[in-house]
Amino acid sequence: MRKCNGQGKFCTVAAKGAAEAGAIFVIINRLDGRFHLFGPAPGPAFDDRGDRRFIEELPFPATEADVTTLLVRRRKFDSDLWIVEVEDRDGTAGLAPAKI
Repeated sequence: MRKCNGQGKFCTVAAKGAAEAGAIFVIINRLDGRFHLFGPAPGPAFDDRGDRRFIEELPFPATEADVTTLLVRRRKFDSDLWIVEVEDRDGTAGLAPAKI
């Protein structure tokens, strides 16, 4: 979050999960009606550099309704999940899908 905010990309926690656990989902709002949605990658949580691994949950471009629908479904199975939203007109706020 600090990195994004430091780059001028507004970033906020949209929903808090459990402090000691919970999957992290990241919504990238392109501010033009297009969205990316990233969720936790299967397997190890971190890559070789120590960065958290994510997968793209929906094909780009997704709509806000698509994102909301999927997150409501995910929350039914994991009420501890965290949702972070980043406003980034130009891309994915530095996130790249993990190679699975």
